[in-house]
Amino acid sequence: GEMQLQVALAQAATVLENAGLEESRLDAELLLTHALGITRAQLHAHPQSQLSSAELANYRQLIARRTRREPVAYIVGHKEFYGLDLFVDNRVLIPRPETELLVERAIEISGRRTVIADIGTGSGAIAISLAVHLPQVLVYATDTSPKALEVAARNCRRHCVEDRVHLLQGHLLGPLPEPVDLIAANLPYVSEAELSQLSPEISRYEPREALNGGPDGLDHIRRLLAQAGGHLRPWGAILLEIGADQGAAGIALARRHFPAERVEIVRDYAGLDRVIMVGT
Repeated sequence: GEMQLQVALAQAATVLENAGLEESRLDAELLLTHALGITRAQLHAHPQSQLSSAELANYRQLIARRTRREPVAYIVGHKEFYGLDLFVDNRVLIPRPETELLVERAIEISGRRTVIADIGTGSGAIAISLAVHLPQVLVYATDTSPKALEVAARNCRRHCVEDRVHLLQGHLLGPLPEPVDLIAANLPYVSEAELSQLSPEISRYEPREALNGGPDGLDHIRRLLAQAGGHLRPWGAILLEIGADQGAAGIALARRHFPAERVEIVRDYAGLDRVIMVGT
């Protein structure tokens, strides 16, 4: 039969809590607003309104998916990144808040840089954020995965930047048709040892090829830095997201390939090493 919203919500939060999920109440709310096609404000304004039995059945299915540790972003089909709503599914890594730092820094240093490459674009998060905030730029967004590029294409259309974000399939810098002013990349940087310790949300559902950085996590970053010199215009720059424990190794690699350039590390809001900047 029917059930009041607040009762359904309380029950769902308990189910999620018993399944060991830390954000049980928030997840329950996000999934209920998704099931009903309403906002969280509407949910809180009408806690006594009724769920039909069909709505309740649908909601319980979503909650069951979450108890199996499927990420909320995949269940609801979107994720907020740098103020943009992006479509996501299990063809792409879910955009992370830490990566907003890379976008912020790229915007700060953009200046006269008009051609940008986003390497390993996934959902298109970095490329699209840059195109939206820097109306003068052209972005080449590359990915090895044709499936990821389908998701990125949908997001380019959603944010009306398909004329300035060129999606290219291929490995690292290989697909770039010309040298660029800025290479930005959030490449897979999880080490083999860390892969086995990831949460079930990540290990069961997110695409492994978007995470696996090889034995020390730096395989892709090493290759990109080795190739980058040939793909940069004069005064070009590079921004690379790294893991919190990869600062020293990342800086050493960047200095080896760019001995004459300034190399520095940017820390995130938690004070952790997060982005390597070369040539700024």
